[in-house]
Parts: sequence; C-alpha cells; structure tokens
Amino acid sequence: MNYPNKKQTSNTLQKINTNSKRGMSLEEDINLTNEYYLAHDIAVIHKKPTPIQVVDVSYPSRDKCMITKAFYKIPSTTDYNGIYKGKYIDFEAKETISKTSFPLRNIHDHQIEHLKNIVKHGGIGFLIISFKEYGECFLVMLDFVLKYIEGPTKSIPYKDLKENCPIIKYNYIPRLDYLSVLDGLL
Repeated sequence: MNYPNKKQTSNTLQKINTNSKRGMSLEEDINLTNEYYLAHDIAVIHKKPTPIQVVDVSYPSRDKCMITKAFYKIPSTTDYNGIYKGKYIDFEAKETISKTSFPLRNIHDHQIEHLKNIVKHGGIGFLIISFKEYGECFLVMLDFVLKYIEGPTKSIPYKDLKENCPIIKYNYIPRLDYLSVLDGLL
C-alpha cells in the first residue's frame, strides 16, 4: 500500500499482523457473542484471564512500561465462565485444522477435572470445538467428551461429532449463538 507521502508499508509487517491473529477467530467470535448477551441482558459470561506472575519489568519511561519476563502461576482452568438462566456455565473453546478428528491432546487433564467438578456441583460444563477447514462449530457436552477420553482413542472423529453434537451456526448478530444451542440440550 502506498500512503499519500509515497511511503510503502513493509510486507513483513503485513505478514506479522496476519499471523498474529491465527487461532484467535473462535475466541473473537465468542467474545463478540458474549458482549451481545451482556448488552441484551441474556447472560453474563466472560473470558477468564490467564494467571501470570510478573518477574521483570522494563521502565524506559513512565508511559513505556513493558513486562519483559513472566511465567504462568498455575495452569489455567477453562476459557469462559458465567451465569445463564440462574445456572453456572463453564466451557473451553478449541479449534482444530484437522479434517478428520479433534485430537484429545488439545484438552489438558486439569481442564477435564475442572469441568467434571463443575458438573458434579450442578453447573453446566462443555466445549465448543471448531473445525476451521469446514467452518463448523460444535457444542460438545462434557459427558460426550469423557466417553472418548476414557476410551482407547486419542481423538474424537469428526463424523461422530457431526452425528451426535449440535452445530452452532454462524450469524451476523449474535456471531456464534451457543446459548440457543445449549437451550436445546437442557
């Protein structure tokens, strides 16, 4: 792109900007949806921050403070939690580029244990799994995931998700209306 002063942008910068967004589209869609739910008094659901311990900070000037070294305090549980129709919900959002299955290695043991505890105490625990190649998202209840985790396989086949789990359709507003799909399961 040429600006009015004839200055050209760097292709490297454009590539960095494109690559930096990789893997965030599902979360962006969920975040936009959650903003819609909050603005329309449907639900209160937020993305959980990842707990970090800051070790070193650079202060070149007051307005240019930058964290230079940090580590994760504890493993994060799941991505989102909140309240919907008086029920606590907690879920993890995952994307895959595979066309055939969702690899179970993408879900950490502590996340499964966390979701089991949520369900045990009366909450609703699930995953939203996106197959990027097909542009499809599935709402997958925890009990369905557990069948595969406790079984001999290392993944959930795409066809099994397609046959057993509802698809969350993409819309203009709300972008990814997962709560209407959840209503159909409860």
